[in-house]
Amino acid sequence: MEKKKVLLGITGGIAAYKSAELARLLVKAEFEVRVIMTRSAAAFVAPLTFEALCGNEVAIEMFPREGFYATRHIDLADWANVFVVAPATANFLAKAATGICDNLLTTTFTAAKCPVLIAPAMNSNMWDYPAVLKNVEVLRGYGFHIIDPESGDLACGWVGKGRMAEPQVIFDKTNAILEGSEALKGKKALVTASRTEEPIDSVRYISNRSSGKMGYAIAERARDMGAETVLISGPSNLREPGGIEVVKVMTAEEMASAVKEHFADCDLLVMSAAVSDYTPSEPYSGKRKKSDKDLTIELKPTEDILKSVSRNKDKQVIIGFALETDDQIENAQKKLKDKRIDIIVLNNPNEEGAGFDVDTNRVDIIGIGGKIQKLPLMSKRELAREILERAVSLLKGE
Repeated sequence: MEKKKVLLGITGGIAAYKSAELARLLVKAEFEVRVIMTRSAAAFVAPLTFEALCGNEVAIEMFPREGFYATRHIDLADWANVFVVAPATANFLAKAATGICDNLLTTTFTAAKCPVLIAPAMNSNMWDYPAVLKNVEVLRGYGFHIIDPESGDLACGWVGKGRMAEPQVIFDKTNAILEGSEALKGKKALVTASRTEEPIDSVRYISNRSSGKMGYAIAERARDMGAETVLISGPSNLREPGGIEVVKVMTAEEMASAVKEHFADCDLLVMSAAVSDYTPSEPYSGKRKKSDKDLTIELKPTEDILKSVSRNKDKQVIIGFALETDDQIENAQKKLKDKRIDIIVLNNPNEEGAGFDVDTNRVDIIGIGGKIQKLPLMSKRELAREILERAVSLLKGE
């Protein structure tokens, strides 16, 4: 199969060092990568770095002294399947929005007819400058894909919005564009992930071993498919994904409240979180002291979130998860019917390669009517794609 061709444009910002990791991810995924750097970018990272990573000459000058390059910008623009500019400085955004062509990168950018992805990076004050925000909206209006910068520590020592999205996020979006996967554009996806923690006292709680990897993979995939995505996450050690609204919760009650708040205007709900079935009836306000006597904790059932929201189902497609070790199919089908949902994803934590805190899973997908699809062991990222492709079909009424 012919390799997909990625043209990577790098402008002069400190985030240029992250572009080396992006290039590495692209090459590792067997994309052919060519790089255009501005002179300023070459002051931050040596072109030799990208030549070593990508195995291709880095293009910098519009008219270099050696070689025949009269139409170099056209050749590069025509070569690419997707054009990624990361980082994109405020200067580049202004030139791209107004069609200024004063170097090889901006000239090639203007000539490109392939999909374009832009990842801005700059100081937070620069990002908030009205002209910069206007230029970003102009570029969005032209149909370019924009990955907004993230909030956090900046190179200047400030803390705020402006740091370039992580290379993995840009890679995932690039991959989605190359796959032509914008099937959820214009839709809102609501995804729950990880576990809940139900307090016994101020320091102890009841919970489970869910890491959130499955839910985070689904949320990231929904984002890459064009959906406006909200991720409601219980406690997790995973990095917050860029381009997604993340709502942090702790308890089952908090998760139920957050889901209900966002459910009415969503098109798709994927309830992958492992919500605690029970919670202590009367949590102790301080730290309960240890004694030699047995301790009995009275538990009460938590709210069945899926069952509650499905009563108000309108246009939404609802997907639930069932973790079963006994009578798996029978129990999953009962949940599908009782909760009035569209699809249930059944998995058994005792199967090899499945379960908590691993990167793979092996599931059965059960739909309305009881049709069962047994999927092989695969990565959770691949499984996220499988699940959302079925959601797309349901949203289309297929």
